Amino acid sequence: MPDSLPPKLLEHVAERFRVLGDVSRLSIISALIDVGEQNVGELAERLGAGQANVSKHLKVLHDAGIVTRRPDGTAAYYSVTDPSLMTLCSTVCDRLRDQVRSEAQTFSV
Repeated sequence: MPDSLPPKLLEHVAERFRVLGDVSRLSIISALIDVGEQNVGELAERLGAGQANVSKHLKVLHDAGIVTRRPDGTAAYYSVTDPSLMTLCSTVCDRLRDQVRSEAQTFSV
């Protein structure tokens, strides 16, 4: 990270990581990236979670600007609005894969 980041910006970065630091929210993001736009019921079924729980997490993601909501009659459809998430997730996952491979090599000797 650049040394010149002002404290207020660091607060926003920390908040973004707090929002992303929940396995349920990461599962929702992953499902939306994999399948595309879905409503609460579809996400709940796909994730094996309760609709109230999924709805609560979608509100957090929406309030953080990570997902967008499109009303359609009595339903609302959600999709990922922050394209940087794909890069971030890919970077973190690639690093974790490398780390696991390295640890596996260490223990296989």
